[in-house]
Amino acid sequence: MGVSDVAQADGSKRVGIVLVSHSKEVADSVARLAAGLAGVPDARVAGAGGLPDGGLGTSEELIVEAAHRMDEGAGVALLVDLGSAVLTVKTLLAEGDELPEPARLVDAPLVEGAVAAVVTAAGGGDLAAVASAAEEAYTYRKL
Repeated sequence: MGVSDVAQADGSKRVGIVLVSHSKEVADSVARLAAGLAGVPDARVAGAGGLPDGGLGTSEELIVEAAHRMDEGAGVALLVDLGSAVLTVKTLLAEGDELPEPARLVDAPLVEGAVAAVVTAAGGGDLAAVASAAEEAYTYRKL
């Protein structure tokens, strides 16, 4: 499917969101949760978790594949869980030729940030707005 095949009905393109976790189950579950809570069943959000063999870890291959699948041409926001997920995404961004352009690592909590990112992207926010909304999730207080 090409970029023009996945654009919204009005022709606008949405920012794609990739959730990178050490666990496939975590990444995929958070993607479903974010789309469900945002009320956006066709959200451009995908998990990229674990290793290709199903083990724990992070995989450049899975991240790149998810980023290209979510890309509509408006950019891709990458939210990560911890440690090597951050390093893997930073490496991919530094290499500059594997991820769609523009792609951005977002400093945000994975769950709350994913929900905010999905809502903002579904509303037509650009990559900067999606990143900002996700980053603001650090301020969500629970008490």
